[in-house]
Amino acid sequence: MYAIVETGGKQYRVESGDVVRIESLHVDEGASLVFDKILMVSNDSEVQVGTPYLSDATVNATVVRHGRAPKILVFKYKSKKNYRRMRGHRQNFTEVKIDSINA
Repeated sequence: MYAIVETGGKQYRVESGDVVRIESLHVDEGASLVFDKILMVSNDSEVQVGTPYLSDATVNATVVRHGRAPKILVFKYKSKKNYRRMRGHRQNFTEVKIDSINA
């Protein structure tokens, strides 16, 4: 059984037991979360699709940790003009473990 969850403006395909990195949430480590924006739930025999969300489906998860992704270098350059700018960016994330899918 899997579900498609929307959080942080992105969509994630999750199954029970998965550990997923999502956009940073202001929740303590070890706390439990309930995702209610479920776009689709599929088990072995049937598929339920929301318009846009399923009203009776939820996904329970537990926050594992907070962290920062590796640094991405952003380099701007204009040829023959001696223009160069380098910047780095590290995106914050929250790692959650999917406990159960309730359809």
